[in-house]
Amino acid sequence: MSATAARPRLLTIGSVCRRLKADFPDVSISKIRYLEDQGLLTPKRTQGGYRLFSEEDVARLETILRLQRDEFLPLRVIRKELEAGAVKARRRRATAALGEHDDEALDFDDLCERAGLDPARARELEQFGLVEQPYSEADVEIAALCERLARFGIAPRHLRAFRTAADREAGLLEALVMPALRSRNPERRREGLDDLRALTDAAQELSQLLLARTVKRLAG
Repeated sequence: MSATAARPRLLTIGSVCRRLKADFPDVSISKIRYLEDQGLLTPKRTQGGYRLFSEEDVARLETILRLQRDEFLPLRVIRKELEAGAVKARRRRATAALGEHDDEALDFDDLCERAGLDPARARELEQFGLVEQPYSEADVEIAALCERLARFGIAPRHLRAFRTAADREAGLLEALVMPALRSRNPERRREGLDDLRALTDAAQELSQLLLARTVKRLAG
């Protein structure tokens, strides 16, 4: 199978609406746009501004519609539920992939299309070390998050602090597990990878809690 054939298919807003009509008769293009305006959906955007939805986006939309229909939850409660689940899922994917190689390297055009970036913004993210060649699915997620922050006026140069902090944390973890990872003993290397996953998961959770505590203080 070619790399192009293996690439996840992205759907237009009309295709998503038609796909969900059978289970959710009240869904409409305007409703999907409203949920995006409320920050509950973040589809990719082409350079021409057209929305493109991944299978993950569609699954998220289905969850939103189901929570509205079956549990009568208001959007503010749904948002909190989704945010908590997304953070945990992203953390699980990142730690599970340690020690593995990406099946497919993405090119520059793939990165721009999948993350909804214009080429100038993508080059700027690369300049500040936020995305790196060869691009991977992780770079797409990072770029998409950077684009969300850009809506609040946060430029790539401001995000360099996140990269610096990540490098410092990784350096600390490296010092703890590198002897095991360099071992020629397969069993010890596996143990080192398991330790690295556990350490990474704990470090990510600690960073999130510290940030949340600081932001809570800002909010008064």
